[in-house]
Amino acid sequence: MAELPVERLLLSEVLQKVSNAKTKKEKIDLLHKYKTAALQSILIWNFDESVITLLPEGEVPYTPNEAPVDTEHTRLLHEYRILYNFVKGGNDGLANNKRETMFIQLLESLHQDEAKVLCMVKDKTLGKKYKITRACIEEAYPEIKWGNRS
Repeated sequence: MAELPVERLLLSEVLQKVSNAKTKKEKIDLLHKYKTAALQSILIWNFDESVITLLPEGEVPYTPNEAPVDTEHTRLLHEYRILYNFVKGGNDGLANNKRETMFIQLLESLHQDEAKVLCMVKDKTLGKKYKITRACIEEAYPEIKWGNRS
């Protein structure tokens, strides 16, 4: 079966491929292959302790979009540009209720698997589902400038 180009994959599918890789080298190769600004954005939000989420922790009251892949949903690949609204220093003047409403609208527009990824990123729990570490990301993407050096 032919590999799908990166723009055809959901970020949840990319994360699953990386998670399933058996070695660190395979994980890094996949991170290189599927490198996008959207993927890097969610990985930074999740793994950089200096990125502070401005949304309540825990379950988000939204209705998952159950549309099949490539039908009635948006993609994080295109929507990642608005993620700055949900972290400290991005759009601090935004009222919290407006921020929360925007987040719910985003989740409901995304494919349900990507919405789940974004909920994990919000709470910095991506590593609980996907076998991906900050060390692996740092090696794959040395250009990332982390806020808190560890």
